[in-house]
Amino acid sequence: MIGRHKDKVLASVADALVPLKDGMTILVGGFGLSGNAEALIKGVVERGVRDLTLVSNNAGNMGKGLAQWLRAGIIRKVICSYIGGNEDLHSRMVSGEVLVEITPQGTLAERMRAAGAGIPAFYTPTGVGTVVEDGKETREIDGRRYILERAISGDVALVRAQVADRFGNLRFWRTARNFNPVVATAAKLTIVEADQLVANGTIDPDDVHLPGIFVHRIVHVPEHENAFEFRTVRKRS
Repeated sequence: MIGRHKDKVLASVADALVPLKDGMTILVGGFGLSGNAEALIKGVVERGVRDLTLVSNNAGNMGKGLAQWLRAGIIRKVICSYIGGNEDLHSRMVSGEVLVEITPQGTLAERMRAAGAGIPAFYTPTGVGTVVEDGKETREIDGRRYILERAISGDVALVRAQVADRFGNLRFWRTARNFNPVVATAAKLTIVEADQLVANGTIDPDDVHLPGIFVHRIVHVPEHENAFEFRTVRKRS
C-alpha cells in the first residue's frame, strides 16, 4: 500500500494480463498506430487467449499494432470505425474468418463513453438514411429522425499512457488521448501500459486526463517502437 491508496503496479506484462480469458470483449485505445499499448498487444498473443471481440477505432495496419491479433487468428469479431489500408482485416472480413461491424467514429467513441457513464443507449442523427441505420430503432424528435445506438462495454480495456502514478492517474500524449480515456471508463477491468511511472502526487491534478479510479492494473514499459503508417514531409518548391 502507498498511503491510503493501493499500489496497482505489476512486475510484468504477463502478470498484468493474467485475468484475460477466451471469448472476452477487449476495448483497445489508440488512433491508428498512435498511442498503441504495444507490449500489452503483443502479450495478449503470447497469453494464448482466443475467440476475442475487439473494439477499437481500427485494427492495426501493415502487420503492426492490433493487426498482430488478426495474424495470430485470435479475433472472432471486430467493432471499429476505420479499416483503411489494413489488408489483414480486409482479407479476413471477406473470407468470413472475422465478423466486422463498422460504426461511425464519433458514434463509436460515444457508445463507449455512454457505457462508462451508465447510459445504456442514445439517439444520434449520424448515419440516418445509410446502411448504418439498418436493423436499428429510429425515432423522430422535433421533426428530425434519429438512430438508437447502444452503449458498448467490455470485459477488459488495454490503455497506453505517457505518464502514470502508482494509483493509476494518467496523462496521455496528444493523439493517444483520442480513444484511450473512453475505453478505460467502459471496461470492467482496465490494464495500463505506462511510458513513465511516477510517485503518487507527482502529476498535477490539472494534468490528470483520466482518474485512477478507472484503472486496475499498471505495467511500466519505457521502451516503444511508436510505429506510424506514413511519413509525410514538405516538398521544396
